[in-house]
Amino acid sequence: MIRISRALAAATAVGLALAACSSGGTTAAPTSAGTATGQPTGQTAKGDGTLTIGTVLPQTGSLAYLGPPEYAGVDLAVKEINDAGGVLGKQVAKIHTDSGDTTTNIASQSVDKLLAQKADAIIGAASSSVSESIIDKITRAGVVQFSPANTSDKFTTIKDDGLYFRTAPPDKLQGRVLGDLVVADGDDTVGILAMQDSYGTGLADQVTQTAEAGGAKVVERVDYDPKAADFSADVAKIKAANPKGIVLIGFDETAKVVAELVKQGLTADKYKWYMVDGNMSNTNFLKMPKGTLKGVKGTIPGAAAPEAFQKRLLAVNPKLTNYTYAAESYDAATLIALAAEAAKDDAGTAIGAKLVDVSKGGEKCKDFKACDELLKAGKDIDYDGVSGPVDFNDAGDPSVATIGVYQYGADNKYNAAKALEYRKGDISG
Repeated sequence: MIRISRALAAATAVGLALAACSSGGTTAAPTSAGTATGQPTGQTAKGDGTLTIGTVLPQTGSLAYLGPPEYAGVDLAVKEINDAGGVLGKQVAKIHTDSGDTTTNIASQSVDKLLAQKADAIIGAASSSVSESIIDKITRAGVVQFSPANTSDKFTTIKDDGLYFRTAPPDKLQGRVLGDLVVADGDDTVGILAMQDSYGTGLADQVTQTAEAGGAKVVERVDYDPKAADFSADVAKIKAANPKGIVLIGFDETAKVVAELVKQGLTADKYKWYMVDGNMSNTNFLKMPKGTLKGVKGTIPGAAAPEAFQKRLLAVNPKLTNYTYAAESYDAATLIALAAEAAKDDAGTAIGAKLVDVSKGGEKCKDFKACDELLKAGKDIDYDGVSGPVDFNDAGDPSVATIGVYQYGADNKYNAAKALEYRKGDISG
């Protein structure tokens, strides 16, 4: 029933939103999330008895700073799963690979490697555009793709054979929160500088819609090439419009954009800057003069990693300084393991068919061991994760989510463990 409803829901959504979903990205246009029978169209063979989790996460490229917390989240989850006895009576196998970014073919090569090593589920990528480039290859092989950080709205209706899931909420929620924040801060005129891909344009669209619904006016929007060597012309357009608030949507190239803003006099002490999860970094701006980012606000999906969870993460990676998407990665690995236990099968298609079930509707539990004991007792479970309740809808999106609002200090860093505020929202709202 779950797969049938998911397929029908996605097919209906596509009929309404195909035009909106066709821009930005190079993969096949979104169609249906499953087949008319509710069964994935990939391989349906039973698993080999050993759950193998692969990762395609950033070790290099524009989101490399997100790699350490994401890997740590997966490593911690697999350790705790194996300490509790593993899955189907065997230790979970783990294979890490690099995703690179859209300037390379690293992600595709990594997927080939993981499929050759019989991965049943692949966690990644962090970048929405990178995930778009590999989703076909993964899901058509009958393997689950589970991203801890993809936020592009396109994944709600993208063709995935019922095998794509994410613990990060779609951009429509983050965009609403950021748009509301801009309006609440009194910025009745807004300029937007957004990287031109599915992540940047989708998030910019939602910020625009929300800000203008709240009474503000987007006086200039520039969708730029993130690979450009120079952003002077892009920033000049924003300067000419003279907005009170400037929204920056991008990845690590934002450091170059910020340098250009400063050069042209659009400094953070004169204008209000806003950032998003893709560029809220505590490393990319450290070489800039102190105070460059003082007062800059930004949004990051997910609640802050609890202190006890941070300590567990530090036990697997003592060098961690950033916890962004660590909880979402941990929950992804845990949910995959629980779905395999519920299915009594480690095959990707079997895991995909049970992921919605283990995320909601049953007896609540908060870690693999407790949830697994309930499953073995014949109970239906509802895993509530470190990142939140998860509760997948039929499209594989979390149905509710939390967005944190953070602020930079004079040291050009934000407190990753503490937000100014958290805003919760219903993804469907």
